[in-house]
Order: sequence, then C-alpha cells, then structure tokens
Amino acid sequence: MKAVTGVFHSTTEAQRAIQSLKSLGLKHENINLLAPGASLRELEAVPTLETEQPGMGKALGAVVGGVSGAAAGPIGAALLSVALPGIGSVVAIGLYAAALLGAGGAVAGAVAGGALENSVSDGLPKDELFVYEDALRQGRTVIIALADGEGQADVARQALADAGAEAIDAARKQWWIGLRDAEAVHYQATGRDFASDENIYQRGFEAALHPEIRGKSFEEARDSLHQYYPSVHDQEAFRRGFDRGQRHYQRLIKLVTDR
Repeated sequence: MKAVTGVFHSTTEAQRAIQSLKSLGLKHENINLLAPGASLRELEAVPTLETEQPGMGKALGAVVGGVSGAAAGPIGAALLSVALPGIGSVVAIGLYAAALLGAGGAVAGAVAGGALENSVSDGLPKDELFVYEDALRQGRTVIIALADGEGQADVARQALADAGAEAIDAARKQWWIGLRDAEAVHYQATGRDFASDENIYQRGFEAALHPEIRGKSFEEARDSLHQYYPSVHDQEAFRRGFDRGQRHYQRLIKLVTDR
C-alpha cells in the first residue's frame, strides 16, 4: 500500500475529492479522513455541495464505506471523535485515520482493536503526523488514500490536486516557514550558523514531534532517535533542534489546556 495525502481548506472540497477517488477505483476502506473541531452531528450539518441539503457526515460515512460505531469488521470503516493534545476535538473516519490517532497516543489500542492489518499499520507515516496535526489546528481537513501500487498512487495524487488539495510536502514546508524565523534568531543567538545547520536542526525539531518520541527527554528517546535518525541524531544542531521541538510541543499542549 502507498499512502497519498491531501490537505483541504474545507470538508466540502474533501468530500468531492473522496468521490473522485472512488470513481478511480479506490476501495471504500482505503479512503480515510481527519477533520478538526467537529462532532459527527456538526459534520452532518455541513452541505455536501453548495446546492445540496446538509448531510456531510452521512455522505462521508457512505463514501468511506459505512460507519457503524468504532469499526465495521477487519476491512470496514471506523469513526472516532477524540481530543488531541495541542489541537482539541478531531473526527477520524477510516481505520487508517484511527490508527494514526492511535500513533499519537490519543486512542488506546486505536487500530480498531487490531482490525487493521499489520502490513498497513506498519506503513503509517508517523513522521508526518505533526504535519497533519498542524493542518487540523488551522481548521483544515486531511484525506489519506491507500493506493495499490505506485501507478494508482500517481492517479490518486493527481485527483487530490485537481480537487484543490495541498500536497503533504507543501504543507510541511509551510509549517516550517511559520517557525523558521524565530528558530533562526534563537539558534544564531548562541553564536551558531543557522543557514548551514538548518536542515539538521529542523530534523531534530521534527524528531521531538514524532509520536513515539514526543514527551520524552533526549536520553529517554535515544534508542528511537538512533533508529529513525541514525546519521544525524548525535550532532549538536540536531540536539538543539530537538530541545526546541520539545518546548514547541509543550506550548501547544498548554494552549489547549488554558482554554
């Protein structure tokens, strides 16, 4: 399976994209959605199209494969509404989306009670989870499509783009642009050259947001850092980026806690 992701400004755009993916032959259970700050009732209150009556939640449930509580069998759809640290309420439709929330620590055993095949769950892009979270924090909707091979992935990627999606790489770039200036000032205040160290520094910052690492000190996460970032984890720029990423995550949690 090849994961293809698109970030949308509205659930209406996302719903259109899902219809397009279905028309291309993607299976119900391989289309997943993450939407911010909305209960199922709120999703149902959003029109599927400008000319249609409310019913987004029901439409998405039908499109993705039929929602019936937590899960509908090993290849059925799942719907979860949970609170994520630093974000708040998030609705996930699809087992893959539910598994991603579980990867973030929000749902105990969230791979729908083991219903998601290991071959799929092992391929979860956990190192991209913070990008999805940032999109959700901005009120955007994320679609994750599981394609059968690179050919179908290319077609799905184009379908998402045609529906108005921002690619995950572009979303990741915009996320860092929003943080970069402040991080450059902080790093250069220590007498170091941010321009030459930025790539490694950013990787350290992102590492602190990895779902298997976040909340841990550098020493506590050392084994995981060695596993995921073997060539750079012991560099000074990486360590400093990691420390700043930890502080960033704690600030996000505090923002929600103080609301």
